[in-house]
Formats: sequence, C-alpha cells, structure tokens
Amino acid sequence: MTSIDQQPLGSPFSATSTAQDITAGLDLSGASVVVTGGSSGLGWETTRALAAAGARVVVPARRPDIARSALADVKGCEVVPMDLTDLTSVRTAAAWISGSRTKIDLLMAVAGVMATPERHVGPGWESQLAANHFGHFTLVCELYPLLAAADGARVVVNSSAGHTLTGIRWHDPHFRTGYDKWLAYGQAKTANALFAVHLDALGRGDGVRAFALHPGKIITGLQREMALQEQIDRGWVDERGQVIAPDFKTPSQGSATGLWAATSPLLRDLGGLYLEDCDVARVSAPDAPMDDGGVRAYAVDPDAAARLWDLSLAATGATPVL
Repeated sequence: MTSIDQQPLGSPFSATSTAQDITAGLDLSGASVVVTGGSSGLGWETTRALAAAGARVVVPARRPDIARSALADVKGCEVVPMDLTDLTSVRTAAAWISGSRTKIDLLMAVAGVMATPERHVGPGWESQLAANHFGHFTLVCELYPLLAAADGARVVVNSSAGHTLTGIRWHDPHFRTGYDKWLAYGQAKTANALFAVHLDALGRGDGVRAFALHPGKIITGLQREMALQEQIDRGWVDERGQVIAPDFKTPSQGSATGLWAATSPLLRDLGGLYLEDCDVARVSAPDAPMDDGGVRAYAVDPDAAARLWDLSLAATGATPVL
C-alpha cells in the first residue's frame, strides 16, 4: 500500500449515510462477527445492523452484564467478558471465541477511550495506547487462525481524525516525561491506522484484509471522561449536553463508514487503507486542519507500520501472525 492508493473510489454513500443505508438488502446469514465495544455508541449501532442482516455476533465487553442488558433484544448475539487493558482477559476471551467458532468473517475493533486522565496499566503502559491499540492488537493476533479460516475475512479498526495530533512517539510512547491527554489519544489513533496497514500486508495472502477509518465527530460514551465544560468550550454541546456543532454525525451515521468497510464490494481485493465518510480518504498535508479530513502520510506509512508491529509484539507477547 502506498499513498497513491489513498484515493476515493466513488462510493455511492457519503457522510450522511446511516447504518441502515449501508446494510439495506444485505444478507450476512452464516457470517461470524466479533465487535468490540459492541454494546454502546457506534458499536451498538454496528452490532444491531450486522445482526439484523443475519450475522452471528460476539461482543467482548468489560462490563458483560450491562452489555447483555443493552443487547437483550438482538438475536444471534453473545457477550463474552473482556478488558482491553488486561491482556490475560483478552486472551481468555479469544480462547472462548476460538472454542465456539470455526471461523471469523469480520472483526470490528470499535471500542476505545479518548482524552483520559493519566493512567498506566499492565507493565506501565500508557492506558489509551493499551486500550485502543495493544488490546486490539493482541485480540486480532490470537484470533488470526479463525480469520484465515474464513473466505475473505476483514478486520476494521476505528481510528480517528485525532491521529493528526501526532505520529508514534517512538522516543516516549508511554509519556514518562510528561502527559498530554490529547497527544496520547492522537498517538493511539495513529497506532490504529498503522496496525491496519501492516496487518493487511501480513494477512492478504490468507485473504485477510484490514482497514482503518475515521467515523466522524459523534457524541457517544467516548467523551465520558471529558468535563461538560470542556465540551461546551469546544463548541460541541450546550449546557444541557445537547449537540450543537453542525458537523457532528448521529451514532447511526458514525457507524456507517465501519459497516461500509466491512461489507462494500468496492473494497474487494483492497486493504491497508484509511477510510472516511464511506469512501477512501485522501492523504492530507502535514499542516492541514484536522477537520479538513484525510489521513496523514505517517499514519499509512508501511515502514512505520512494520516498526509498530514489532514494538507491539515485543510489548504484548502476542502470537505472531504467520
């Protein structure tokens, strides 16, 4: 994959498309799907849309009882306990999934955290990098044999326009020299994009393709650790917490690009791409405003993706993708 591949394909969908627009008429009977974060926000919309199309969906969840309640009316959906910041928990969930499935056709990495207070988890990892990247990295590596067993599996990773805040801080990825919650978020989102680039490079021979995406600006539980006043100051919401920003999407619209990545025939034989608004994104200039869209070159750079993959393998001890 090169930046030349980062060119829109002329998708019939757009920024205003909804989950229902993407899955209308889609038959996913027999498909086996994993959706992290699948019980709230964009993940909830994603799970419901895929299940309505006939897929059997597994939702790994940090709070399984709450997840089961949220998904009680969704047929063909199972919940398994999993905490992305606890790799023992991730491996236990992966083992359960492996014992109950013969293949995985689609893995949607929707779960994430944003702009959280400084926390370190595990062996001292910065928590946003751990939750958004290391946890998903380990889950995908452990489930890779099931992905390879499918006929054309896809892995779809939610990144964000927040990746424009910074590339990977190779000198200090865990912020030992001073914490900035937005740089930590930006690094984690860049990691999501790079993860898709190298997973696709490794997996395409087995028919496993990977994509990263910006879902758009949406108010969901992702903002749960941001003070209301900060959201007001940013022009996102009013004093009652109601969305007032004109460029925000609904959760259904926010889930559409991920569902398009998961199912679009336009993406057949493609992979390692960064998507937005239900199409392939262009590469953006280094100084372009975040809200102008596009993907920074450093977030789709194959050499950086390979370097991050090696760093992640060493950190997590995940099963290598062979």
